[in-house]
Amino acid sequence: MSYAVSPALQAAVFQRLWASEALRALVGIGIFDAAPIGTVSGTYVTLGPEDVRDRSDKSGAGAEHDFVITVVSDAAGFQLAKSVAAEVSDSLQSAPLSLSRGRVVGLWFLRAAARRADKGALRRVDLTFRARVEDN
Repeated sequence: MSYAVSPALQAAVFQRLWASEALRALVGIGIFDAAPIGTVSGTYVTLGPEDVRDRSDKSGAGAEHDFVITVVSDAAGFQLAKSVAAEVSDSLQSAPLSLSRGRVVGLWFLRAAARRADKGALRRVDLTFRARVEDN
């Protein structure tokens, strides 16, 4: 197994989201590599947890990354949070990601969970994606 492609995958995901004009129109600069500290108002996107499994074979090292991107919003109702989540999904699946190390063999949307958070004051959508990568 190789975990070596993980930093390149995370950087590419972050760059793709940051480059999305449609996403930035919804959240402004609210795209973070880590959840903001303290109380944050508005709507934002953050990269979250990742689970990785070995998918190496005789052709070389590879891994399967399941990663979460979270949308948080203090807007009333789920409409804005779901619109942002849809844009995240569209952005990631619009074109292949380019990595500084290795390559993405495939990228798939797996699931989403929309929930109220912070005693109902916030809306949260957790999107889970799967990326199959090879370290070449």
